[in-house]
Amino acid sequence: MTQPPDDGHEPDSRRPALIGLVLVLALVVAAYFLVNALRKNANLEDCLMSGRRNCGPVIEVPSSR
Repeated sequence: MTQPPDDGHEPDSRRPALIGLVLVLALVVAAYFLVNALRKNANLEDCLMSGRRNCGPVIEVPSSR
């Protein structure tokens, strides 16, 4: 029995690995922003639960003439 001729072409095995790496990096970045948003919300809630009223961002109101 003879083996089929080998044409020397190997499938590209790095593409799925690179796609997986990009997907994992995207998930890590999304998780980072989600954790920061949740931490900011938790700090605001802690401030409000302590009874303070100046917890939100400072809003500058133009003076009326």
